[in-house]
Amino acid sequence: MIFKRFKFSLGLAGVLFCGTAVAQNSQLADTIVKIKPSIVGMGTYNITNRPPASLHGTGFVVADGLHVITNAHVVPEVLDIEHNEYLVAFIGTGSKPEIRRAELIERDAVHDLALLKIDGKALPALRIGNSNNVREGENYAFTGFPIGAVLGLYPVTHRGIVSSITPIVVPQTSARSLSAAMLKQLRDPYHVFQLDATAYPGNSGSPMYDPDTGLVIGVINKVFVKASKEAVLEKPSGISYAIPARYVKALLDKHGLSSK
Repeated sequence: MIFKRFKFSLGLAGVLFCGTAVAQNSQLADTIVKIKPSIVGMGTYNITNRPPASLHGTGFVVADGLHVITNAHVVPEVLDIEHNEYLVAFIGTGSKPEIRRAELIERDAVHDLALLKIDGKALPALRIGNSNNVREGENYAFTGFPIGAVLGLYPVTHRGIVSSITPIVVPQTSARSLSAAMLKQLRDPYHVFQLDATAYPGNSGSPMYDPDTGLVIGVINKVFVKASKEAVLEKPSGISYAIPARYVKALLDKHGLSSK
């Protein structure tokens, strides 16, 4: 009798566990539907190039629906103005996305963030959550374009837990690119979220969000790659990082833009 009772209890626990998992997956699926219209590709357009459009990373719409957040390293520091090269956002999905001109409003090199404004009609904006409340072990998701637009513009979602909240320093290509603020940061690096989820270079700028509410609590920044950059698609490390959303909120507040 004891064995039978134990077996029944275990079976009931299994049913409850499966039910919880199904509910969580369903919630994430609903959240993704709401998130995707706010995900954009960030890149450049130069009519003299072949192809003229180049996707550099991911961004997401915030505030009034006409502003976009991405990583600073996604936005080229120099454009070929002579040949009419300019920043653009790729809107929608499929092989023929809408291309809108974008203007760089501010580059926050210390936190590797950039704020841009796009032309045209306002898009659905994502809300910024409180990244100060994030705890290790919590589940989050991020949506972006991991391998660019090889097959067209199709947002991809990954999920994982915050495996660590750790200090980090954004590397610079040379000493000349180090500002006074960056030198201060080198002495006192800020903390970022380390995830046990696989991201790729095209995910740079993707929003990291709560699977239940869709509130953005971070911005995917980079991938820890054990091998060369050429091998990143073949041998991803499974470790990714995200910049806490409090720095996004500070950037929006600085320009009088709402984060809600």
